[in-house]
Amino acid sequence: MGRDLGPDCRLCRREGEKLFLKGTRCYTHKCAVSRREYAPGQHGLKKGKLSNFGVQMREKQKIKRIYGVLETQFRNYFLKATAIKGVTGHTLMQFLERRLDSVLFNAGFAKSRTDGRQIVSHNHVSVNGRRVNIASFLVKPNDVVEIKTDDKSLGNIKSNVELTKERKVPAWMGVDSANMTIKITRLPLREDVTFAVNEQLVVELYSR
Repeated sequence: MGRDLGPDCRLCRREGEKLFLKGTRCYTHKCAVSRREYAPGQHGLKKGKLSNFGVQMREKQKIKRIYGVLETQFRNYFLKATAIKGVTGHTLMQFLERRLDSVLFNAGFAKSRTDGRQIVSHNHVSVNGRRVNIASFLVKPNDVVEIKTDDKSLGNIKSNVELTKERKVPAWMGVDSANMTIKITRLPLREDVTFAVNEQLVVELYSR
């Protein structure tokens, strides 16, 4: 699957807020948003009022960038969410939270979702005893996610756990850092999303 290979910090600056795409760097003085609080490019310092469409588009772009998905996959998540009974926006966020790279990030096994994607793609993760190397794999209740890798890579992941130990683990998963396992206890709820987004704007955008 394709992904954005450009500078992560540029994406944060474009949205005007920290999206925490660079892991622990985002908490330091090196964070680009802290140093340059304006959009990238030659017109970055110019600020104009956004239309309703512009506000909706910016919110969609922000959510896509947080989870590291491109337009086609994001729209597919939305279409699946509309086909399920319930609040479409909440179901959309649930799909994104259930991605395997996002699960590793939320559990503290990865510094960022990009790091989680790399861990998965390098074949270091199993789900219910079977190796999975697809970052978009969706976990479900009672799944057991386990890190299975060599000592060198395991050491790097344990280092991530130490770096992210202050991060709060969502209530929908149980994490055993000693054994490097994650038990999915239930589906994530809207209140389990820890950053400020307005997914209803995305629903309105796609419903135009």
